[in-house]
Order: sequence, then C-alpha cells, then structure tokens
Amino acid sequence: MPEIHPIFVFEVAQAIDLDQTERLLSGAERPAFRHRGRATSLFQYRPAPLRVSQEGGRQTVGRWRTEAVVDLVLYDFGAASVAYHLPVEGDLDALRDASASLQQDQQLRDDARQRVEALLRSVGGAVTKPRVASFTEDYAIFGLREAPRGTTVAEFCDRNAALIAQILRPDSGELSPEEIVNATELRISFGPSDLAIVDWDGAFVIDPDPEDVRAVLEFANVQLLEMRWLDLQMDDAIERSYQLLGRRRGWRAFWPSATSDDVGQVAELQLESAVLLERVSNALKVFGEEYLARIYRLAARRFQLGEVDAMISRKLATIESIYQKLSDRASHIRMEALEWVVIILIAMEIVLGLLH
Repeated sequence: MPEIHPIFVFEVAQAIDLDQTERLLSGAERPAFRHRGRATSLFQYRPAPLRVSQEGGRQTVGRWRTEAVVDLVLYDFGAASVAYHLPVEGDLDALRDASASLQQDQQLRDDARQRVEALLRSVGGAVTKPRVASFTEDYAIFGLREAPRGTTVAEFCDRNAALIAQILRPDSGELSPEEIVNATELRISFGPSDLAIVDWDGAFVIDPDPEDVRAVLEFANVQLLEMRWLDLQMDDAIERSYQLLGRRRGWRAFWPSATSDDVGQVAELQLESAVLLERVSNALKVFGEEYLARIYRLAARRFQLGEVDAMISRKLATIESIYQKLSDRASHIRMEALEWVVIILIAMEIVLGLLH
C-alpha cells in the first residue's frame, strides 16, 4: 500500500537540554541509525535527538486519514520536527491525488504547531529562550514497501517517472520531459529491492525498511530550516551592526563606554551566530561511503546546504569586519580620552603650581 510521511520542522528555542527533557517526558527515546552494508564509516548523531511518540486524534487530508501516532523529535540546537503517517489505499494515481490534497492542506501544519507548543510548555526550564518561529520547513516522503511483482524497483520507477514527478511536484500540473528528469534524477539505491528519489519538497522511497532513510531526510530538512533561520538572524545582525557603526552619539561619542557597548553587542551577535552554525553543522557526523551517508549527501546537494553554509560564512565574515571597525573606533576613542586626561592633569599641575 502506498504511504506518505508528512514532516513539519520548527525553530523552537535557542537550545534544548535533551537530558533534562528526557527525564521529564515518559516514553522518550534516543533514536540511533542502523547501518546498512558497510559500517566502517562514521554516521551518527552528536548528540542524538530525543523522540517522543504521541497518540491523538487522526487528521483528515482529502479523503484519507492519518494514523493516530505522531512522532515528535527534539534537537539540542533548538529545532523540533513533527512526522505523521498517512496510508493511501490504491496505486500511484491515488498517491498523486493524496499529494495534491496534502499540498493544499493547512490542518496538519496547524496541528503540528500546536503539538510543538504544548510540548515546549510541558518541559519548561529544559528549553532556553523558547520561541516557535512563524515559518516552517515541510517535507513529504512518499513511497511503497516493495515494487509490484514482475518488475524491479528501477524498472518500476523508470516506467512511472512522469507520475512520480507529479507526486513530488503536485502543484506544477503536467510536466515537461525536462522537468520530469529534473524531479527524478537524484536517486540512490543499496540493493535490488530499494530506491530513493530525492527532490526539493518531497522524496519517493521504495524500501522494505525505510525508517532510517526517512530519518536522514528528516534531519536534512531540519538542517535546512536551521540554516534558513540562521541566515535571517545574520541579516538582522548585519543590519543592527551597520546601525551601530553609523550611529551618531553627539558628545557621547567621545565617552569610551558608549563605543564599548556597541562592540559588546556586535560581539554577542557574532558569537551566537557562530555557535549555532557550528552546532547545526556538526549535529550529524558524516564520514565515509556508508549508504545513509550517501543519502545525506544527496539530500544536501538537492537542498543546496553547501551554498547556504557558504553564504552564512560570508555574512559571519562581514560581522567580523564590522566588529573590527567598531573595536578600532573604541580603541581610538579610549586613546583620545587618555590623552585628554593626561593634558588635563598636566594643566592642573601647572595651575596648582602657579597658585602655590
């Protein structure tokens, strides 16, 4: 039976203490990847996120209904994901219709946000600076547990490439041959019974045991959201830094503490941004050619994570340049203030000597 796993990712806090959260939530667990094939490479979370399964009302998407169990995953760098399971009776045509219904649905996103907000309230002090950002990153993983009998997985996907492309891009209408190739060209398989096609808004996975593949794709979307969030934060930080750099303070500009406050603000913005980038980038250790590592690299290529990382690094360098200019200005003002103090002291000594 075809199935869909809709995933919604949220920026929820500056940081989450997963150890404390695990003690507060019953049934929480730390998921770990199961190696497929070679296990000589390093592919693991650091630290492992915390997964909580909740039972609740089933949600309706078109003429289909989700399963009652919903999985929430918390990451220590302040992100949360919510994953649903939507079984679809029928064939790929039914899966295409379900994809179109999911594209227009707002109910799942609202339910996911409410679940995240309620979970944050329940863990309280384990969360630093809780905030559920207004934007989300949503992704859908479509697929089958096995290909129909009488055909291989690769043959099935090649024969149905146009339909799979419409499933992955339901809002595009009828697709051109070039668009079909673009939607389905990034694919990977480990054996004759599995295959994963990775696109921007969704993936098509045929796999008898797809949980780890879904986890990798989910994490790549979490990383994309955090980088998008960090990029927005960097834009705000640069704008605030430029304002500090160009601000006129009148006579207070000659007071050393005024510029020191500006330098401190820019340094704090720079430090917070650099720490978040490091935590997001290193949350998943990926080395070697193990199958899941290759899936992650494929998703990172489709999501253009490398380009986003390079852009954030350039913005960090810009903030560093502004910080250096403010620091130089503060040093110059301190030197001028010190010179004036010396001049005043000398003048006072001359005046007192004459008066004596």
